[in-house]
Amino acid sequence: MVMAFLLMAFVIGLIVPLQSTVNNALRTTLGSGTLLAAFVSFAVGTLSLLILGVATSQPFATLGGLPRAPWWQWTGGVMGAFFVFGTTLLAPRIGLAAMVSLIVAGQVASSLLFDRFGILGLPVREISWVRVGGALFILAGALLVNFGDRWFARS
Repeated sequence: MVMAFLLMAFVIGLIVPLQSTVNNALRTTLGSGTLLAAFVSFAVGTLSLLILGVATSQPFATLGGLPRAPWWQWTGGVMGAFFVFGTTLLAPRIGLAAMVSLIVAGQVASSLLFDRFGILGLPVREISWVRVGGALFILAGALLVNFGDRWFARS
């Protein structure tokens, strides 16, 4: 089962550049700004989740617990909207490889801290030198993707 979850994480990573490209194409088709394209993307995603919930008989009755949710638990939607808006804005401006490499580097850096300190109730996972080394390799990769051509350009 763990391998299936690892594969799912990899597939999600494969989809990020595609999602950014699709949302940028939507922005172009709408002839509008990035904000409208992100809004439409989120609306379609919300409708998709609603359909999936009904199809799988997920209990929506538990929505009554929403008023008891602390304010910070509502910020996930804001972060998701920022992600969709940001990737739609950045993809055509800095390129997919640059954008994704920096996103991944940022994700790994913050994830190590979340793991180490068990932030927001996550299980604590120690930071080993091997994990730090992996994060440094990812950071080095992001730097090479973004600046390598300038650093290693032949004169």
